[in-house]
Amino acid sequence: MTLDTLSVVIITRNEGTELKATIDDLARTLPKRRTEVLVVDDGSTDGSTRFLKSYRWVRLLRTNGVGVANARNIGAAQTTGDVILFCDAHMRVPARWRRAMLEPLESRRVGAVAPGVYSLTEPARRGFGLYLSGPDLHARWKPKPGPDPAAVPVLPGCFLAMRRDVFTATGGFDSGMRQLGGNDNELSLRLWLLGYELLIVPRVEVGHLFRTTIPFDATWAAVVHNRLRTAFVHFGRERIERVIRALREYASFPSGLAMAVEGDPFARRAHLLAERRRTDDWFFEFFGMNC
Repeated sequence: MTLDTLSVVIITRNEGTELKATIDDLARTLPKRRTEVLVVDDGSTDGSTRFLKSYRWVRLLRTNGVGVANARNIGAAQTTGDVILFCDAHMRVPARWRRAMLEPLESRRVGAVAPGVYSLTEPARRGFGLYLSGPDLHARWKPKPGPDPAAVPVLPGCFLAMRRDVFTATGGFDSGMRQLGGNDNELSLRLWLLGYELLIVPRVEVGHLFRTTIPFDATWAAVVHNRLRTAFVHFGRERIERVIRALREYASFPSGLAMAVEGDPFARRAHLLAERRRTDDWFFEFFGMNC
């Protein structure tokens, strides 16, 4: 398989100067041909996208607070590359990352890839994919597995690449997810259950700004909702019960539960059960995770 073209989809909201720094860093490492860059501004109020008027090679698309999952899907639908790279608006990337990231995607078995991630403010903090640490579905970083691409349960969405055919076949990110928190967990779990492999590429390490505060309104209830929705869509009854018991400890549980039952998790569950090739039991046993 030959993957000739790359579409970079950057989601931004009130990123200040970080957006420009991210785009300038990407420009330094991307080829001029066979690459497109699209910025989806999901309701910024800080004027952080004004500079793009002079960046003629970057397209700007505006959305109105639709959330990370929907903004990523909308952006991907407006691009044409063989590979879609979903990129946060506060990243730093090394030289020659492109070939290392795209090579594993030439295998039909591989659904998506991501690099190692380090903190821009604390560079010693590094992670190489994530795992789910318990029934509350909290994701924790994994240590470096070695030099070669390795299977991981969850890929970080801050710099995640997938072939367009995989995006189209799977529907991309779950549009029923709210705001931040758990989007990457759900996507990764779903791709594994649908029969794909997800790989971390340790030779590539990107810098990510881990914020202590979010530059827009976000609620913990949305995080609880996202975890409940993931369980309702993908898990068997006993595992759903364990997730509910764990999430009841959060004060936002009633609000998150109300959000979840207002959505379409059970219709989505029925659809995906007919499509998936693996079970949630397989997923947790394969990676030795307790949930």
